[in-house]
Order: sequence, then structure tokens, then C-alpha cells
Amino acid sequence: MTDDERAIHELVDTWMAASRRGDVETVLGLMTDDIVFMTPGREPFGKEEFRAQSEAMSGVELEGCAEIREIRVLGDWAWIRNHIDLTVTPPGGEPVHRAGYTLSVLQKGGDGKWRLARDANLVS
Repeated sequence: MTDDERAIHELVDTWMAASRRGDVETVLGLMTDDIVFMTPGREPFGKEEFRAQSEAMSGVELEGCAEIREIRVLGDWAWIRNHIDLTVTPPGGEPVHRAGYTLSVLQKGGDGKWRLARDANLVS
């Protein structure tokens, strides 16, 4: 595994750990300012809508994992294919299980850090 591949694996692990803690600021720091999220049945959205959605989930318990199934690094760009398995439990509610694949494009910044730039999420 190359240093870039290791750094990308760490980014995914950090994202999942921060998501479990409800640490929205850490997650936002792992994405580019011009990020685009694509999910089924809705228009693509960016960083501020992601922030608003995440903050609206305050108190929700999240458990899960993301397994990188494929990774390719091409200079300052990379893509990964993940399988994500999540259980989301709202306060006082029943757990909801979601699983599926994502295809993500990452960009290496001038600071040498990898960040998520585009994300096609097929988790259902």
C-alpha cells in the first residue's frame, strides 16, 4: 500500500469515527469546499446542505463501517469504491439498517491532505 492509499484509508476511518461521534466539523474538514454529493431521487447538493442535514441529525446514534473495495490514485486525484453498512437509531426510535456502495472522487490539496470532492452514494 502506498502512502497516498494509506492516507485515503485514514480519511475514510476518520470520517466514520467522526460520524459516529456526531462531530460534524471534523467531517466537513475532510471534504473540499466545492464538494458535490449525489444520492438517488434528489438533486446533487454541497457542503452547506450536508452541514444542515448533519446538524438536524443531532442525537441520532450511528453505527457502521465503510470498507474500501477498490482504490486508484492518479496524481493529485483518486477514486474509491466503498461498501458502507450503517445502522441509524433516532432518539427513542427503532434502528434502521442501510447498506450499499459509494463511488467517491478525492483530491489532494496543496497541503498534501486528501479530501472528498465528489460522492455518488447508493446506500439504501
